[in-house]
Amino acid sequence: MKLSELSEQSGVSTATIKYYLREGLLQPGRRITATQAEYGEEHLRRLRLVRALIQVGRVPVSTTREVIAALADDSLDQHSRIGVAVEALPHAPLPEEDDPATERARHEVAKLFEQLDWDDSRGAGPSSPAYGTLVTAVAALTRLGYPCGIEELLPYARTAAQLSVTELDLVARFPDEERVEAAVALTVLYEPVLLSLRRLAETDESGRRFMST
Repeated sequence: MKLSELSEQSGVSTATIKYYLREGLLQPGRRITATQAEYGEEHLRRLRLVRALIQVGRVPVSTTREVIAALADDSLDQHSRIGVAVEALPHAPLPEEDDPATERARHEVAKLFEQLDWDDSRGAGPSSPAYGTLVTAVAALTRLGYPCGIEELLPYARTAAQLSVTELDLVARFPDEERVEAAVALTVLYEPVLLSLRRLAETDESGRRFMST
């Protein structure tokens, strides 16, 4: 298909497609003349993935480029590619190290990880940006006087662990040649799904408990 057809089928303007090509987010088409290239279904699929990462996953263009590069890097295993996708997600600022609340938060999070057997050697630990985000959030709750120790964190963590099993089982349903891309896409794009479902569930439960009848 021509560039104009790729634009029509994807709903992405030709100017944006050209920008993605320049930025290395979309692989070049097959050159047919000095000024024209031909694009296939693989370009349409990649274009939709890029748009989803940027628009739904809120992943910056520069970071999206890193995710796309990881997809094409045969030297990385699937776990490493998922790690790139996780790190691409928006994260909170790093914890304030001199804050006593941060120290308490680190202590509670470390106890939580020990109980769950989540290991930094597998990427689930202090080396992950998500770990810093968790410590920052727990520290903020601690400063406000809200309970956020291991007793409160454990049900959330166990639910998250089960969700990870569900998500990776979903990835396993894809053919081998599509599995890496599916793992990256689902890691990023199920984040807003999970957040939205939690908000909706809490709103519904709040209505059940507190709404005047």
